[in-house]
Amino acid sequence: MRKFLERIFLNEKFIFAVILLNAFVIFAEESEIDNLALQITDIACTFIFIIEMIVKHIHLGFKGYWKSGWNRMDGILVILSLPSVASLFLPKVGIDLSILMIFRLLRVLRFFRVMHFFPNFTQIIKNFKLAMKQSYAILLAFFVIIVIFGLVNCALFKEIAPAYFSTPLDSIYAIFQLFTVEGWYEIPNTIAEATSSTIGSLVKFYFCLLLILGGIIGMSFINSIFVDAMVSDNNDDVKQKLEELEKKIDQLLEEKNENKNNRL
Repeated sequence: MRKFLERIFLNEKFIFAVILLNAFVIFAEESEIDNLALQITDIACTFIFIIEMIVKHIHLGFKGYWKSGWNRMDGILVILSLPSVASLFLPKVGIDLSILMIFRLLRVLRFFRVMHFFPNFTQIIKNFKLAMKQSYAILLAFFVIIVIFGLVNCALFKEIAPAYFSTPLDSIYAIFQLFTVEGWYEIPNTIAEATSSTIGSLVKFYFCLLLILGGIIGMSFINSIFVDAMVSDNNDDVKQKLEELEKKIDQLLEEKNENKNNRL
């Protein structure tokens, strides 16, 4: 029986199919399709995930199961989905689970497990961690720049454009919006309309400089560093292969010269 359960519930393809089925069921339920078959299928999927967690505990042991990051995420989501199962029985004794049923929305996070099936996903995560490690100082410096300009603009334009700069947090958000080139022109236009033509022109020029330095040059610089760090492993592989190829070429040239000398 144990081997039979392990063969079924440790089969990644079977679990992947159940995840997709559960995704369809949740999509239908959130679309307000009231169907008894959907409810039964949803509960069945939840029980399958519970049994899978139990089988993995038996197969890997408690420490072995919770040592894996994917298993930790899966186990937490399964535990949080238990109120939706308990609601089938506890309302009969007069217990209201309306608050606990909020956790049913967390079931959608279970679909992150699908990423585990993507090819080279582990390598992608590894490269992402490496990219974050190499570029965190640049990201931190960029955030500090946003905060500084946010505070400066809050002091300058608090009274003129309170919709954007009434508080430091609003001002920081406005600068972030400007650097992401998201409706950036609305901010200087609002200030220009509330001031004279000369001040309005200066303000527009000032915000154009901010856009060029922060939104275009700054964001492009950060993207280039992050992308370069993400593909650094691939560059290392290419470099290693080129070095190996150069060594082989050198060996062939040496052998050719030796043969030539021997003939002479």
